Amino acid sequence: MLVRQDKVGLVKKLNKKIIKPVIQVNGTISLPGSKSITNRILLMAALSNGKTTINNYLESDDTSYMLGALKELGVEFRDTGNSLIINGINHKFPVLRSKLFLGNAGTAFRPLTAVLAMMGGDYEISGIDRMHERPIKDLVNGLEQIGAKINYLGASGLPPLKILPSNITYKSPIKINGSVSSQFLTALLMACPLANQDLIIKVNGDLISKPYINITLKLLERFGVQYKNLNWQTFQLSHGSRYKSSGEISVEGDASSASYFFAAAAILGKIEVNGINATSIQGDLNFLKVIDRMGAKIEYLKNSVKVTRQYDLKGLDIDCKDIPDAAMTLAVMAIFAKGKTILRNIGSWRVKETDRIYAMQTELKKLGAHVASTDDSISISPPNIINNNIEIDTYNDHRIAMCFSLVALANKTIVINDPECVNKTYPNFFKDFDAVTS
Repeated sequence: MLVRQDKVGLVKKLNKKIIKPVIQVNGTISLPGSKSITNRILLMAALSNGKTTINNYLESDDTSYMLGALKELGVEFRDTGNSLIINGINHKFPVLRSKLFLGNAGTAFRPLTAVLAMMGGDYEISGIDRMHERPIKDLVNGLEQIGAKINYLGASGLPPLKILPSNITYKSPIKINGSVSSQFLTALLMACPLANQDLIIKVNGDLISKPYINITLKLLERFGVQYKNLNWQTFQLSHGSRYKSSGEISVEGDASSASYFFAAAAILGKIEVNGINATSIQGDLNFLKVIDRMGAKIEYLKNSVKVTRQYDLKGLDIDCKDIPDAAMTLAVMAIFAKGKTILRNIGSWRVKETDRIYAMQTELKKLGAHVASTDDSISISPPNIINNNIEIDTYNDHRIAMCFSLVALANKTIVINDPECVNKTYPNFFKDFDAVTS
């Protein structure tokens, strides 16, 4: 029996989603809001000094964890049905002692860890077992450099955490490792305005996922906080930078979620995706440049993007450093391509919702693909015939469930175990997928 542990440690039987063979892809999709943008905006709006109205925010497991934590910390908000109105707390949470559970929501866990360290309160912060396997030492080390007191409640370097009252004092540049996860730097960038001091953050090593840092910087600007970015290695903040309500803000459609539909069109038809266009601040839109090289036709419209199958897909050697999430979609597209596909600079996959390099290699092999991997790359050669009626294990990872749904486009039946894992970022994924496939 396939089972998964829930919040209280119980196990439950998991469902299966059987996707029948698809022979045509055609239609229009309206994207849900971006998870990365939604959780950043929720926290920035909460820290601001007034009301913020948030339109098109994503309703999913990860954003629910963030909202639940903000409510527990004394932040008031109201859902109007079309938008969310948050009453900012002007840099200080009303609740200074709390225990927070954040599931496996990295976009909630990392920024909240940094923000809570600035609050002078007493907090415990935890998640599911997998969250407790995801490294956080680099962020904790960065916070300790300015006086934060944080204890590990389990294994050193990993959640859960105990955050104690402390005196935050800046004396020298904060040094943070940029090579493991961009979320550590994002967390510091979001928390440092609360220190009300001139400060400098220096990145050690080669910063990965720069587009996600760019999202953070662009949104901070909308809320009155502006850093000087010196070649992605040094970030300078003036003590006068404080969070100010943006009044009203809309969340872009999720570019990572769009990748599954862009890929479906490139493989077998045409799709127009609403809610995102060429002006997007999301780096995962660079996925389109890759599939253009693979053989798709891309049209950037005023409020949408249209992708059409143009040629048979060809395998490529791809640097995925700036599109780590969308790169998972490329891994499944590889079984439809002629020749080998190599995805490089994907080491961050190892510390995501699961070890994604291991998971993708295991599941692609079930389909008959020839797969090899290193610590930060994966190479995929397509099978002569894709195996039919294969069950895909999803490892409680939403992106594995969504990208392997594309296998149905090979005119094969595919079985997705634990399809509810998509609730993390895209609860309506299978409904939308069914709407554009036949």
